[in-house]
Amino acid sequence: MTRVYLETGPKKVFACSIDWPGWCRIAKGEEAAIDRLMEYVPRYRVVASRAGLEFAPGDPVVVARVPGSDTTDFGVPYAVPDLDLAPVLASEAERGVALLRASWALFDETAAGSPEDLRKGPRGGGRDLTKIVDHVEGAERAFARKVDVRHKPYKTRGDRDAMRRELAEVLARPWDPPQTTGWPPRYALRRLAWHVIDHLWEIEDRR
Repeated sequence: MTRVYLETGPKKVFACSIDWPGWCRIAKGEEAAIDRLMEYVPRYRVVASRAGLEFAPGDPVVVARVPGSDTTDFGVPYAVPDLDLAPVLASEAERGVALLRASWALFDETAAGSPEDLRKGPRGGGRDLTKIVDHVEGAERAFARKVDVRHKPYKTRGDRDAMRRELAEVLARPWDPPQTTGWPPRYALRRLAWHVIDHLWEIEDRR
């Protein structure tokens, strides 16, 4: 069984795995979103394998629904489901961080092996490689503040790596409510991993 929650915006729906951070896909309608999620099983398996985890998801089962917003339709899983307020065991936290580290590694390797000029979308849009990398790393620093990890803008790759180390250390800890940060850690892991993986796949698709 693959536990999934659905975030429903005015026009689009995100289907997100609860147990596999970053495995989230969007489409128009619930069934389409779930189908889209399952289409990405082979691609997410690459992330799981890099983390040293076996990825053999069963049939998707919707266990929660949350209302979305225009942000959902824009393409961002924004709502925090109640299930993310449950305690996080050390084993779950460490597993989630392993997946986040894997997504970082794959993103960096893919970016390093990709051309600066990526194929444009059907309307001629889309960032070039450097702008995608800058966007991912800048957003990540902003996301980190949601769990009280605060770093100044990066001047070197070492600055970025230091932020990632601290972020991974924080998110690898077990957690019990009440929530005292902007995001609960389970949601933070999912959102961070999703953002990196989403742009990893974008680069792969546009090379």
